[in-house]
Amino acid sequence: QVEVVESGGDSVQAGGSLRLSCAISGYTYRGHCMAWFRQAPGQERETVAFIDTEGHTKYMDSVEGRFTISVDNAKNTLYLQMNDLKPEDTAIYYCASLGNYCYTEGIPTPVPGELYSYWGQGTQVTVSS
Repeated sequence: QVEVVESGGDSVQAGGSLRLSCAISGYTYRGHCMAWFRQAPGQERETVAFIDTEGHTKYMDSVEGRFTISVDNAKNTLYLQMNDLKPEDTAIYYCASLGNYCYTEGIPTPVPGELYSYWGQGTQVTVSS
């Protein structure tokens, strides 16, 4: 059974940093496309960061230059390093795996969220001003 577990969410002051982790077990996901999403109360889900099979990454405009997505295949873990956090970054952050390979070089948008097969339960990030 596939299990996706996020961790690392916390309450921080604006300008602070957090690193979210996403541990995946139950299947071999090496090279599969993965992403971080977030959803704030009353808001639609947003794709925060995405990484494809070849390591190409994509970020939503508001986090570009502040957030970094990475994967450690040896540890079966996806990360999201978040720096210079802002109050508008407050949300529940979710990790998801597409469950397949994908190649998105030259494509400006990430794979849509509705296509992902495996999701975690989320971790809360709260940024105060």
